[in-house]
Amino acid sequence: MKVLVAIDESEGSLYALQWTIENIFLDHGTTVAPSNEEDRPPIITVVHVQPPFQQPYTAIPVRGPVLFATPAVMESVKKAQEQSASEVLSRVSKLCQQYMIKAETMVIRGNPKEMIVEAVEQMNADLLVVGSRGLGQIKRALLGSVSDYCVHHAKCPVLIVRPPKSSDK
Repeated sequence: MKVLVAIDESEGSLYALQWTIENIFLDHGTTVAPSNEEDRPPIITVVHVQPPFQQPYTAIPVRGPVLFATPAVMESVKKAQEQSASEVLSRVSKLCQQYMIKAETMVIRGNPKEMIVEAVEQMNADLLVVGSRGLGQIKRALLGSVSDYCVHHAKCPVLIVRPPKSSDK
């Protein structure tokens, strides 16, 4: 089974990875070499999508100068995104090492909703796991939900993992 877990900077997505490891991989895992294709342990792939840098624009006519990002600013944003991706993958690596699970990682650039669905198709994944940020109805309507988009567009089952409710509320 090929399992793709979508990760971003949120704690919810890291929890989704941990839940996947504990409930799919450790429950399924075998310690001896599989004798046939059906006994083969699942393959986990962790994908992190970086949104592309967008120049600011306005639909309202502006009097005065309109500011656009200089190449130096764009380079600074690119480096910050690379640093962020590196930190996310470091956290993924530590979590997988803790459970002694080997994972493949991918960092891709584009619209997260579309790129996750595209990665599922390209990898021919059997299951997509995404975390839930728990947006309210209004924010979800305005911002859209990556998990909602994946449920409606991915060509495999989608598992949405909600983080546990914190006890300090």
